Amino acid sequence: MLKFFKYLAIAEGYSFLLILFITMPLKYMGGLGMPNKIIGMAHGVLFLSYVVVAIIVSQLLKWNFKKLLIVLTMSIVPFGTFWMEREYLEDEIATA
Repeated sequence: MLKFFKYLAIAEGYSFLLILFITMPLKYMGGLGMPNKIIGMAHGVLFLSYVVVAIIVSQLLKWNFKKLLIVLTMSIVPFGTFWMEREYLEDEIATA
């Protein structure tokens, strides 16, 4: 479950950056809305999956509420999921 969460966090982070730096400028500066709709839908699914799996992992690893809140907050911060993965999951995966 931890490796799955690690890869999910990375995928969610890339989808967020793709929307932020590529599809949003295409939509508002280039008038191309379709890439934003497609990537936006994928990002939405990844984001919701990230939240659900983060809650499950927090229960498995017995994280306190503060740690869970930090992990969830990192999903709305650009580059946050990459930092979270290194900070909270790397050691857990190595010891598992």
